[in-house]
Amino acid sequence: MKKILMIGTGGTIASDASPDGLVPELTTEQLLNFIPEVARIAQVDCIQSYSLDSTNIRPEHWLGIAAVIRENYDTYDGFVICHGTDTMAYTAAALSYLIQGSPKPIVLTGAQKPIWFDGTDSKRNLIDSFIYACCGSGGVQIVFNGKVILGTRARKTYSKSFKAFSSVNYPTLAILQDENLLQYITCDSLERPVFYDKLNPSVGLLKLIPGIDSEVVRFMAERHDGLIIESFGVGGLPEYSDFYGIIRSAVDRGKVIVMTTQVPNEGSDLSVYHVGGHLKSTVRLLEAYDMTTEAALVKLMWIMGETDDYAEIERLFYTPVARDILHPIGI
Repeated sequence: MKKILMIGTGGTIASDASPDGLVPELTTEQLLNFIPEVARIAQVDCIQSYSLDSTNIRPEHWLGIAAVIRENYDTYDGFVICHGTDTMAYTAAALSYLIQGSPKPIVLTGAQKPIWFDGTDSKRNLIDSFIYACCGSGGVQIVFNGKVILGTRARKTYSKSFKAFSSVNYPTLAILQDENLLQYITCDSLERPVFYDKLNPSVGLLKLIPGIDSEVVRFMAERHDGLIIESFGVGGLPEYSDFYGIIRSAVDRGKVIVMTTQVPNEGSDLSVYHVGGHLKSTVRLLEAYDMTTEAALVKLMWIMGETDDYAEIERLFYTPVARDILHPIGI
């Protein structure tokens, strides 16, 4: 029987009622008491790392979860992390960069309803996660509502319904139906994973809106070492005010700028319109292409935690990790 480590971080799945709303209070051991049938699937040990609403998750918690997995990696066959859904896609992306090439499954799951609610999705998600942690492909994945989604490709697209997560610009890896695993795509893995223990949290995210004041862009570029800009459509900067000058000045001062799109599917292509093409041809910046915003943000944190050399930052950003970027790039 496989040995699985269950890591608790809080979230809706572990929440109890309070006068002001749901609060994460249940431990991993208490969650297991609701699903005794897991005993026939795996031998499970528990660690309670945090008890947080995932709104409160920060980069230091990603490093903490990765450290727990690193310390226990040789002892277990797989890992199940219980996590709130609101920032689960960010954590899945972060673990994909902090733990690269794992031949063992590292599964994140949670729920839209607490485990003690009638009709909760918690029990199915947990059972599916333990099955996948025992039998599935290596790497970091989210298991939710019967789907297995690559950690670098996940996004929460529904706020309340059980089909909370979608796989963006990449197929679903597998499905679980009536406790049967159908694995369509296996993940690349190494003989041993490569662990990292540094992130640079000074990376900001700015979503452009029609009529945005250029001073907002200036402030964000000054405030952070790296800045992800979510533009419109295939990408570009507004041509009113001095957006171009602000970005060029920031880059000249050593800031790292990444252009991406607010559109969930199909990615960016700055070369299509003048608002993007002129920027790309004259300013040293990066383009996210088909990466999710979550992955681009955390990847930049990881890269800038490793190096401040721009050529190396560029090389690493465009080097695929866990299939996070597929756009053909002539670099």
